Amino acid sequence: MEKRAYEVRAKLNREISVNIIPGHFATKHSHVSHCIDMTGVKSQLGAAKAAAKLLADAFSSTPVDTIISLERMKMIGAFMADSLSHSGINLRHEIAVITPELSGDKILLRDNFIPYVKNKNVLLLTASATTGQTVQSGVHGISYYGGTPVGAAAVFGGEFDCEVPFVSLFGVGDVENYLSFAPVDCPLCKSGVKVDAVVNSYGYSKLV
Repeated sequence: MEKRAYEVRAKLNREISVNIIPGHFATKHSHVSHCIDMTGVKSQLGAAKAAAKLLADAFSSTPVDTIISLERMKMIGAFMADSLSHSGINLRHEIAVITPELSGDKILLRDNFIPYVKNKNVLLLTASATTGQTVQSGVHGISYYGGTPVGAAAVFGGEFDCEVPFVSLFGVGDVENYLSFAPVDCPLCKSGVKVDAVVNSYGYSKLV
């Protein structure tokens, strides 16, 4: 499967890249035609720092007290907090980065984390947001715990209606012929094409 992979670099910074693998993949919310492998940008110092800078720049005029990091994005979240605190409206501001537990798609905050969200301006950070369900659930969770959702950011994003400003480093337009379907509507499944791998925030596990 990896032999099919090819690299796509971010238009605004060539240091940032993801690997694209065509095929048939099952995610938590959908079946997709391409696996977006973000291991490098999540794990490597230079790439994570560069990605964080681009995402932070999009929110330089947005007050941010806390970044909620999902899908193993805490290193990028920490670099975002650092970048935001060195310029713009958040100059010299102490910004917290937290990773909540999840119950299904819902954010679960223990008592010790609630003070970082209640009455705070909160930015949601995730790796992938193609259907919008993760972002929508995260935004609602922030509001439920008394916070003000001020934006959402992702490495890879789709096209969906969002209640808050949303930015991503890569989009579906960067991947030729990218398709996403609800599992029950997946034409590949209906045609008998086997799923290549199950994909989540940790990566992919091959099935065939």
